[in-house]
Amino acid sequence: MRIFPILAAIAMAAFLYMAILERPTLLAFFGAGEEEKAEAANETPVAAPISAEKRVKVVVERLNAQSIDSAVVLRGQTAAARQVDVKAETSAIVVSEPLRKGAKVETGQIMCRLDEGTRRAALEQARAQLAEAKSRVPEAQARVQEAQARLEEAKINQNASSRLNEGGFASTTRLASSDAAVATAEAGVSSAQSGLSAAQSGIEAAQAAVAGAQTELDRLVIEAPFGGLLESDTAELGSLLQAGALCGTIIQLDPIKLVGFIPETQVNRVQVGAMAGARLAAGGGEVRGKVTFISRSADPQTRTFLTEIEVPNPDLKIRDGQTAEILIASEGADAHLVPQSALTLNDEGTLGMRLVDDNNIVDFRAVEIIRDTSKGVWVTGLPMQANVIVVGQEYVVEGVEVDPTFREVTQ
Repeated sequence: MRIFPILAAIAMAAFLYMAILERPTLLAFFGAGEEEKAEAANETPVAAPISAEKRVKVVVERLNAQSIDSAVVLRGQTAAARQVDVKAETSAIVVSEPLRKGAKVETGQIMCRLDEGTRRAALEQARAQLAEAKSRVPEAQARVQEAQARLEEAKINQNASSRLNEGGFASTTRLASSDAAVATAEAGVSSAQSGLSAAQSGIEAAQAAVAGAQTELDRLVIEAPFGGLLESDTAELGSLLQAGALCGTIIQLDPIKLVGFIPETQVNRVQVGAMAGARLAAGGGEVRGKVTFISRSADPQTRTFLTEIEVPNPDLKIRDGQTAEILIASEGADAHLVPQSALTLNDEGTLGMRLVDDNNIVDFRAVEIIRDTSKGVWVTGLPMQANVIVVGQEYVVEGVEVDPTFREVTQ
């Protein structure tokens, strides 16, 4: 009765043989598809193109370049055109009433007057010494003339003695005596000229003494070097000012300067003489002026360049040290207004934007920001017409194909 297990084993072996080794024939017998036949025969089917469903979907805006008036935006502050601490150059007691802070002073106006003491007497003494030195000059000049006359007389006698000696009418002793007289006369001329030089030197020394005494006297009157406003009270009456002590501080606010620092990436866009404007903080209003200075040396810490803008301030409303947002005009440029969120970085860390070409392939373009606005940022570096990815740019890389959805640009 073992026939049935044997038949069951034979049937199972036949089924496994057909299912494993003759599977294609079995599938063909039951009408399987071509793909199943290829799979049954361990054949690899031909890869089909990537379907649109598998592409990354992105949102794209078609942007056109616009010509804009470019401007360099800086943060800075106002600064006085001039500010100086007027100090004493000599020591003396203040004998003038003080000027109070905030007072307006003109060029040459007396700020502090100091006590003369004996300085006036010293000046008169120096002048007297000068007069005495000048009086010695005519006497010295007369001595020079007298010495020169004696020299001429000695030379004449020497010449006569020489001729007489040659003719045998004068002795050699007489000739030697005349030669000695000439030498003595020459020495007298030299001495007289030295006396004249000493007299002239005395005049110069006396003149220097007069100038020094006059300068010391002039230092007693401290004047304003330029017109402006007093930032401090001048020295109080009766106070002792030493050399170098402060008399008062003057500040000039018309014109006033706007001071800012330009980044090294934008310094070449600014020129001396360019128009500039600024918005002052705390309701200070808007002002306009021209660039008067751009530093040639960068700050070693910030790598920025100092720039100064001169602004009229006739009513003195602008104060020293006010914060200002400065805009300096530069040459116009073709730029695109793009959403700030569309900016991205490539693998090298370059700031730019990802675009889509006509074949829906992603491309990366480096850009430069030239202005920031409430509607977006103005950038350069894109083609005149650019399909910019504004949503999904962080999920694609250069060279891949995407599924773009174009969005209308809202102005």
